Amino acid sequence: MPQARPRQPSLAQLRAFAAVAEQLHFRDAATAIGMSQPALSGAVSALEDALGVQLLERTTRKVLLSPAGERLAARARTVLDAVGAFMEEADAARAPFTGVLRLGVIPTVAPYLLPSVLRLVHESYPALDLQVHEEQTSSLLDGLTQGRLDLLLLAVPLGAPGVTEIPLFDEDFVLVTPSDHWLAGRGDIPRAALRELELLLLDEGHCLRDQALDVCREAGRTEGAPVTTSAAGLSTLVQLVGGGLGVTLLPRTALRVETGRNDQLSTGYFADPAPSRRIALAMRAGAARQGEFEEFAVALRMALRSLPVRIVG
Repeated sequence: MPQARPRQPSLAQLRAFAAVAEQLHFRDAATAIGMSQPALSGAVSALEDALGVQLLERTTRKVLLSPAGERLAARARTVLDAVGAFMEEADAARAPFTGVLRLGVIPTVAPYLLPSVLRLVHESYPALDLQVHEEQTSSLLDGLTQGRLDLLLLAVPLGAPGVTEIPLFDEDFVLVTPSDHWLAGRGDIPRAALRELELLLLDEGHCLRDQALDVCREAGRTEGAPVTTSAAGLSTLVQLVGGGLGVTLLPRTALRVETGRNDQLSTGYFADPAPSRRIALAMRAGAARQGEFEEFAVALRMALRSLPVRIVG
């Protein structure tokens, strides 16, 4: 007949055995784990019976580990350490703003909002392990729905099923031109001016490109009007503008960073209502951390009030 499989040991039995293996003394081991000596001795004996293996060699003077005990003591400690780590992770899961938060951010937001986000996390949520992933919108949405990311910071609306948006703010677009352009510095630019301008846009895949094109279509720009796609990022885009290759639309939050040190650039502002975009947090609908994310959104709105935006919510 096949030999019966040993019974599963209890954590109390493993804890008692690990203490004896470390102290090699029953009284000291019992004191170390807060157990009575008879209870500890009984737990170790029950473990030996469950496993069908002698773990200890007991004498009147000392306790020794058997060869099997030597091997299994290390395994017992590994199991107990893993259980301890498991319980710590459960404690972190119960406590808000602890553990890992994987935040996805689009490239046309990351350089301009992350300083405020990181400062907020550092000052208000020091136990939060924030991990930032900068990707385009389609990749971020895939990461969110597949569980690779927990929360997104991006332009909305997304129109994605199973995704909940928490609005943060609206920001206007401004027109960035060469300093000698006929619209440079104006504060009342009509949207209709976009119909014939030589417009520089980001590459395909950037949501800001699509938003800019939507603004142009609303202004009556025809499909045949020249649009030069030449840049993978806003920094390159404004350098092309400074070189006289055209004009571009820039969100207000990017303006100081991208144009502040280039005297070849000028900024024009649209007449009200100016074209704008909305930035929001996005999470999976019914996310386990929904309450935490909503509280984070409230704190983030406060942290962003110094930026040239209109807070929403």
